[in-house]
Amino acid sequence: MKKTIIAILLTALVATLFFGCSSPSDDTDDSWGELEERGTIIVGFDDTFVPMGFKDGSGTIVGFDVDLAKEAIGRMGLEAEFQPIDWNLKETELNSKNIDLIWNGYTITDARKEKVNFTSPYLDNRQVIVVLSGSDIATKAGLEGRIVAAQNASSALAAITEEGAGATFDGGEPILFDTYNDAFMDLEAGRVDAVVADEILARYYIAERGEEKYTVLSEDFGDEEYGVGVRKTDETLLTKLNEALDAMKEDGAAATISEKWFGENIVK
Repeated sequence: MKKTIIAILLTALVATLFFGCSSPSDDTDDSWGELEERGTIIVGFDDTFVPMGFKDGSGTIVGFDVDLAKEAIGRMGLEAEFQPIDWNLKETELNSKNIDLIWNGYTITDARKEKVNFTSPYLDNRQVIVVLSGSDIATKAGLEGRIVAAQNASSALAAITEEGAGATFDGGEPILFDTYNDAFMDLEAGRVDAVVADEILARYYIAERGEEKYTVLSEDFGDEEYGVGVRKTDETLLTKLNEALDAMKEDGAAATISEKWFGENIVK
C-alpha cells in the first residue's frame, strides 16, 4: 500500500512539473491568433502629434502615420483601430495589451528597444531647436541659461538628457509639456525661449502658424529614425508588418501617402 501511495504521489509530482514547465505563460504568447479573431489591430498614438497622427478641426483622426497604418494593416487582412494614449505611458499601454502597436512618430532608441521590438525604420528625423524670429539665440550654446521646452517622455527630452545639455538651461532642466501644442503656445507667448522637437512636427507647426514667426537653428540635437513599436512576444505581427511596409515601399503606396502629407517622398 505504501509503495502504491508513493508511486501515485511521484506520478502527480512529475505531471505537475511537466505541465508547469511546458505550459506557456501569458508573457510569452504571440497574440496574432487573437488579432485575427478580433479582426482589428489597436494603434496607440498621441492625438496631438501633427502631422503624424492627430485630430483635425472636425475631430477626425488623420495624419501621415494614420494613413500608413491603415494601408499596412489592411494589407494584413485586418482593420486599424486608433486609440489616443498618454504618451508618457505608451510602453505600459502596449505591454498591458491595451493597444497592439505604438505608431506615431515613435523614435527608435536603445532604451526603448529594451521594452519593445521595432519594425525596420521607415522615416528619418532630427531633433531641431526652434526659436522666435528675432531671437538672439543662434546656436545650441546659446541655450545656456535660457528656458527651453520639450514634450514629456519625448525623444527630444532623451536627446537633451543624453548630451547633458539640460543642466545648462534655466532651472537646470528643460520645461516639459504634455503636448507640443502647449510648448509652441508658450514659445509664442514668450514664456519659453526655445522648443526642442521632432523636425517633422516642428516644420508642420511652422507652416501652419506662419513661417515668418520662427527660426529653426542649423544646429540640432541629433538624427534619428522612426519605427513602429511592437510587443516583444508578437513576432508574427512584427514579421507581417515589416512585410507590408516593404511592399508599400516597393509598389509606391508609401510614396503616395508621403507626397500627400509632405509634398515629396521622404519614406526610407
